[in-house]
Amino acid sequence: MTRRWISLMVVALIVLAGMPAQARDMQLGYDPSPCAAQAPGLAPAVAAANSRACLELMTAFPRPALERAPLDAYSLNIYSFWRVKSAAGLYTTPGGELVGQVADGFNYVRARDASLPNWIQATHGNWLRHEDVELAQPSFLRGFVLPADWRLPFAIILDKTGIYASLEPGGARSPASGFVTRRYELVNIFAQAEDGDGHVWYLVGPRRWLRQEFVAKFAPIEKPPDIGGRWLAVDLFEQTLIAYEDAAPVFATIISSGMKNWSTREGSFTIWARLENDSMRGATGAPEAYALEQVPWVMYFDGDISLHGSYWHDDFGYRRSHGCVNLSISDARWLYEWTAQGTPDAAGEALNHVLVYSSGVYADG
Repeated sequence: MTRRWISLMVVALIVLAGMPAQARDMQLGYDPSPCAAQAPGLAPAVAAANSRACLELMTAFPRPALERAPLDAYSLNIYSFWRVKSAAGLYTTPGGELVGQVADGFNYVRARDASLPNWIQATHGNWLRHEDVELAQPSFLRGFVLPADWRLPFAIILDKTGIYASLEPGGARSPASGFVTRRYELVNIFAQAEDGDGHVWYLVGPRRWLRQEFVAKFAPIEKPPDIGGRWLAVDLFEQTLIAYEDAAPVFATIISSGMKNWSTREGSFTIWARLENDSMRGATGAPEAYALEQVPWVMYFDGDISLHGSYWHDDFGYRRSHGCVNLSISDARWLYEWTAQGTPDAAGEALNHVLVYSSGVYADG
């Protein structure tokens, strides 16, 4: 490196250090004020969104510049999980003696041997006919590593169908917006407005408005006074999780929490057990019975309710569990390893808090 470039770098650092705090923040993000409405109501919101200053801002910052968490390629490759379609027989060997049955329900097994064309061997040693099972396709979703000074909201697309954005809040979806939703894509939220029917809309780009239900919004929250060190904030309304180191956010992703009749309980908890994998079952004998072999990266925090990796669906952002907090396998591993470094308690064990709350009212159905 030449002396001239070193000198220029030194000058740049001196100038940056001498900037007011607000100006320094601009180096790390953007100032959303040009898109803020000057008065309540839909018309001022649209006017601000269509202003030259706001349009230029959105053009300059089309997407959140965030780093994806690492892919847990090892777990995704080594694990081979199969859904048992309905009640199925268990055999000692391929074509051998029938020694048991998997009851009807939501059941998955991990294959020890799937090399034969018509059979798989589960981890318990018994064999199932290939026609009774189907291979599960786990999600490759990965969350996002956050800068410690992150304060601006952003969102992840949940819509699965690919819809056009609207040109204004409450408006019809329009090809003129030049924006089609892509599941799990990130968008900035420059402003929000409420239409005449009370629906919340987010401004995600120039003349691009999306209704709240099509995205999951990430926004930082204040640290509760009784929580310190490493902690997780789980928002049941947005179906999001944000990990914090004291007041600083470090990681964000989407989850799947408990369904209507299996709601995840709100409150403040601590992770009391961490297991690399654990088998889970419940509601035995009932229509909603389930049995899941070797669920990966398990962190128990409310009795038998846990955060864990989920290999049986890619429906994150929506409620669909029996009370646990479902994560993608990669996100679960990231959190599992991160919580291992939590502040030691009196016994020397890592202490990690889990705050479960709702920032709004979730509409089921």
